[in-house]
Amino acid sequence: MADDTIDARPPDGLKADAIGFVDALVIGLNATSPAYSLAAVIGPIVALVGIYAPGVLVASFVPMLLIASAFYYLNKVDQDCGTTFSWVTRAMGPWAGWLGGWAIAMTGVLVVGSLADVAVSFALLAFGLDSWVDNDFVRQLLAVLLILVMTAVCVIGTEISAKVQNVLILAQVVCLLAFVVVALYRVYADTSTFDSVEPAIEWLNPFGAGGSTLTGALLLGVFIYWGWESAVNLTEEVEDSAVAPGKAGVWSTVVLLVTYVSVGFAVVAYAGPAYLAENADEEEFIFALLAGQVMGGWDWVVLLAVSTSALASTQTTIIPASRTALSMARRHALPAHFAHIHPRFRTPDVSTWWVAGIAIAWYLAVNRISANALFDSLTALSLLIAFYYALTGVACAVYYRRHLTESVRHFVLIGLGPLVGAGLLTWLLVESVSDMSDPANSYTGTSWLGVGPPLVIGVGIAVVGVVLMVVWRLRSPVFWSERAGVADPDLVHGVHGTPGAPGAPGKES
Repeated sequence: MADDTIDARPPDGLKADAIGFVDALVIGLNATSPAYSLAAVIGPIVALVGIYAPGVLVASFVPMLLIASAFYYLNKVDQDCGTTFSWVTRAMGPWAGWLGGWAIAMTGVLVVGSLADVAVSFALLAFGLDSWVDNDFVRQLLAVLLILVMTAVCVIGTEISAKVQNVLILAQVVCLLAFVVVALYRVYADTSTFDSVEPAIEWLNPFGAGGSTLTGALLLGVFIYWGWESAVNLTEEVEDSAVAPGKAGVWSTVVLLVTYVSVGFAVVAYAGPAYLAENADEEEFIFALLAGQVMGGWDWVVLLAVSTSALASTQTTIIPASRTALSMARRHALPAHFAHIHPRFRTPDVSTWWVAGIAIAWYLAVNRISANALFDSLTALSLLIAFYYALTGVACAVYYRRHLTESVRHFVLIGLGPLVGAGLLTWLLVESVSDMSDPANSYTGTSWLGVGPPLVIGVGIAVVGVVLMVVWRLRSPVFWSERAGVADPDLVHGVHGTPGAPGAPGKES
C-alpha cells in the first residue's frame, strides 16, 4: 500500500479558523430553514397522519442522525469542503464521487430561488404589503435582488456570513418560541378559536396512523431536516476542523428535532388535525393562516419567523453548492476557474456567483411555466437529497472497512449506523420515484413525458450530470485516475494532528 500524501494547505486557499463551533452550528441550523420547513410541511404531514405528526418528525430524525454520524467520522479523516464528493471519491472511486458532488450542487440550484421567494413573500405579509405578494413581477424582482445580496455576503467573507446567520437564527428561534408558548397556553386555557386538543404522549408514535400514509409523511419529514451538513462544508474554515464541523452537524440535527417536535405539538394541539388537514394544500402559508389566530395583532412575529428562516437558508444553501464546486475544480473534476479563491476575502467567489446565477435562471424559467412547476422542482429535491445522503452513509462504512471490528463503537457508529441510515434513505428514494411517477401527485397535476413533473426534473438533472461527467472525463481525464482507498489508520487514531490537504489521495487498497 502506498503512504498517504500529507500536503500543506495552499497559502491562497480558503481562510482557515474563520469561524468557531457555535458559528458552524448556527449555519447548519439555518441551512435547514426551520420555520419555513415547518410551515411548508406541517399541514401536509398532519393531513397524512393526523395527531401522529410529532412522531413522524421523530422517526424522520433517525436516518438524519445516522448519516450525521457518517459525516462526523468522514470529516475526521478528510477535512475537505467538498464533503460527500471528496469522501465518496476516496472510498468508492471518481465516478460515484462526481455524481455525489453533482447532486449537492444541484440541490442548491433548485431551492435557492424558492427560498428567496418565500423570504420576500412573508416579509411583505409581515409589513402588510399583501398586494405586492400577488404581483409576480415585483415579488420575483425582489427575490432576485435578495439572492444577489446574500451571494455577495457569502463572497465578502465567512465571518460576516456567520454574524448575519447568528442574528437570523436568534430572531427565528425567538419567534418560534413565542408561537409555541402562546399556542400551548391558549390550548390549556381553552381559548383557542379552533377545535383544539390537549397534547398526549401517544402523538410521538409514528406508526399510529399506519399504512402507506406513513411513507409519504416520512418523505416530507426527511426534507425538513435536510441542510444541516452546511456546517461540514465549511470544515476548512472552522477552528478545530477535524472535530468541530462534524460535531456541529450532529448537534444541528438534535436541535432541529427538539424545535420541530415542540412546534409540531403546538400546531396540532391548537388548530386540531381536522383544520390542518382541510388546509394542507396551502403548503407554506399554513403559518400565515394560524398566525393571526394564535398571536392576534402580533401575527407579524410568526410571519417574520418564516421570512428570516427562508432568508437565512437562501444564504446558507449557497455554501454547500459553491464549496462542492470548488472542491471538484481543484481536483480537476470541473473546469479550473471554479476553484478560484478571492484574493482578499479568501472565499470561492467564482463558484459562488455561478451557483447564484444558475439558481436565478432556474427560478425565473420555472416560474414562467407556473408557480406549481416551482413547487414540483422542490419536490424533485427529495431524490437528490436521498441519493447523496445514502451515498455518504455507504462511503463511510466502505472507507473505514478495515477499522469496523476494532471496537463496538466503530462497528455501530461508523459501520452499522450509516449503513442503516443509507438503507432507510434508499427505501424512501424508491418510494419517492414510485410516488412521483403519478402525475396526480404533482402540484401541476399534469403529465410530463407520461409521468409526474418532479420525476422528470429529478431524472433529467441526473441525466445531465452523467452527460457532463462523461464529456469532462473525455476532455480532462486527470481526476478519473484517482483510485479508491481506505482510511489512514494514523488519522483514524488521531496520530496526525493535521489531516491531508484537499486533493491528497487516500491510502490505496
